[in-house]
Amino acid sequence: MKLLITTQVRENYGAHDWDGVGECPQYWKSKGGNEYVLRDFNGSDGQAEYAVNELRDQFESNNDYFQEYVLGWQIVEDDFLTEFEHDQLECDGEIRWPAKEIHYSIFG
Repeated sequence: MKLLITTQVRENYGAHDWDGVGECPQYWKSKGGNEYVLRDFNGSDGQAEYAVNELRDQFESNNDYFQEYVLGWQIVEDDFLTEFEHDQLECDGEIRWPAKEIHYSIFG
């Protein structure tokens, strides 16, 4: 099994012209997201939630210009492919850009 974590990325377009003085203008736009995989995960839902919380610093970010945060997670089979991986395989015959792999020693 593996743990698949899905994130949302947002960019603050208001910060592009900001001079750094005063409060940063807010104009957030969603820009898709990322998928992260923790391989060899054989834990329960409770352990998955714990792992996601412990791993957040590897993929979450929050500043005046950029945010990335967890949308959700799921425990999937070892042969599970993300939609992007599946599309690459179907169109190109190979996966050139797999989901980003993360590591956590307690879980493998």
